[in-house]
Amino acid sequence: MNPRPPAGVVAPGAAPDPRPASLSLDDTRPFGTHLRMAWWKSLIVIAALPVTLLLLQLGLYLLAGLAEGGDPLESTLTPLKLLAANLSTGLTALLAVVLVSRFAKVPWRTVFSSPRRFDLRRLAVFFAGSVVLVGAGTAVVAAVAPDAAGWVGFGVSGTTVALLAVVVLSTPVQSAGEEIMFRGAVLPAAASWFRAVRPAFIAGLVVSSLLFAVVHGASDPWLLGYYVFLSACTALMGWITRGLEAAIAFHVANNVVTTTVNVLLAGGGSLVVERGEGAGGGPALIVLAAVNVCVLTFVGLRERAARREMSPPERAGRGR
Repeated sequence: MNPRPPAGVVAPGAAPDPRPASLSLDDTRPFGTHLRMAWWKSLIVIAALPVTLLLLQLGLYLLAGLAEGGDPLESTLTPLKLLAANLSTGLTALLAVVLVSRFAKVPWRTVFSSPRRFDLRRLAVFFAGSVVLVGAGTAVVAAVAPDAAGWVGFGVSGTTVALLAVVVLSTPVQSAGEEIMFRGAVLPAAASWFRAVRPAFIAGLVVSSLLFAVVHGASDPWLLGYYVFLSACTALMGWITRGLEAAIAFHVANNVVTTTVNVLLAGGGSLVVERGEGAGGGPALIVLAAVNVCVLTFVGLRERAARREMSPPERAGRGR
C-alpha cells in the first residue's frame, strides 16, 4: 500500500486541488458578507446571542440587587447594575466570537476584520474623531433640548464617583461587545443566507439593526428608530473599512461621552434609564442621528484619503 502524502502536499502526478483553503471565508467580498455558514448555524447565532445576553444580564442584576439591597429590576442604574449590564455584554461578545469561528470554521480574527488584520492605529484615529463629534453633538443637545436628555443638574457624590469609575473601566467593553455581537456576528450570519453581495448585506443590516433595537428594550418609536439608525450606520462603517475599528471606536466614544455627561448631570444620584413611550425626545435624537451621519462621513473621507496615500500595489492588496 502506498503511504498517503502529508496534508498540503500534492502526490506526484496528481493535479493540485483548485478549491480554496476555506469554503466559508471569501475575502473578495465586503466585510459582513465574507462568511458562509449553514442556515441552521446562522439561526443559532442570531437567536443564542440575545437570549444569552438577557440571561446573563438578569443573573448579574439579581446579584447586584442582593449586594445593594434594592430592586434589581427597576429602571435606575446603580454602579453595580451598570457594571452588570456592561459585563454581560462583554461575556456575550466572547460567545459570539466562539460561535462564528466554530460554525464558519474560520479564524476568530475574521469576526473583527477581513482580509486585513485588526488595526489599532485605525481604531485610535476613529476614536479621536468620534469623541470630538459626539462631544459637539452633546453640546448641541444641551443647548436645544436639555429636558429631553433627562438631566437633573450637576452634582458629585460617592455614587457619582463610583458610576464614573464603572463607565471608564467597563463601558468600552460593553460598547465593543455590542459591535462584535451585532456587526461582527449577527450581520454576517444573516448575510450568509444570500450569495449576491448587496442582498446579503441588506439582509444582515436589517436583521442586526432590528435585533440591536429590540435588545435595548425601547418602546418609544423615536428611540427605537434611533437604535435602528445607529446600527445601520455602524454596519456601513464596517462595509467601508472592512473591519470593526470604526464602529467600535464610535460606539465607545458615544457611550462613554454621553454616559459620563448623564452621570455628572444626575444630581449626584444614580442613572435613570427611561425607554418607554415618550422617552425618546425627538429633537435630541435628531441631533444624535446627525452625529452618526457626521461620523460615518468622517470614516468614509478618512478611508478615501488613506487609499490615495498608498502605492498602487498596496491599494490593490487592500482592495481585495
